[in-house]
Amino acid sequence: MNPTRVLDGFYEDFTPGRRLRHQRGATISDVENNLVTKLVMNTAEGHWNDFAMRDSPLGSGRIVFGLVTASLVFGLASQDTAEQALAELGCSGLRFTGPVHVGDTLYAYTEVLDRSDSAERDDAGIVEFQHWGLLDDDNVVFEGRRTVLVKRRSHWATPE
Repeated sequence: MNPTRVLDGFYEDFTPGRRLRHQRGATISDVENNLVTKLVMNTAEGHWNDFAMRDSPLGSGRIVFGLVTASLVFGLASQDTAEQALAELGCSGLRFTGPVHVGDTLYAYTEVLDRSDSAERDDAGIVEFQHWGLLDDDNVVFEGRRTVLVKRRSHWATPE
């Protein structure tokens, strides 16, 4: 992927085609999976019943609720893509391409898809990101787009 890092994360740093490999990974525990799955009243037994999933064709063990996976990938990407964010404008195109189990570790990659001026604000611009979530074996298990209103360096950066 030829990843690069964003130093400040201002609007000007995000040129379309730029790719980022985010430094951190996150191992999914029972806490994330159980809490969110039950808070949203997801009744799919595969998320919380070990016995039912013991011989599943999706692999042994409980399957992590997809929105937990998406949230963790977006969160892992946030250090590089949202440090200068003013607002999260939306997400779309969420695809869950493989099972994630409790105990798996996720990593995130990002590509800048587009950036455009904000019609409402001259101190910020809109950036669209494509994010991927991968397991430690490099299998892609999630992808999704995220749109963020990001500060412009010219208006927000402190002069050195």
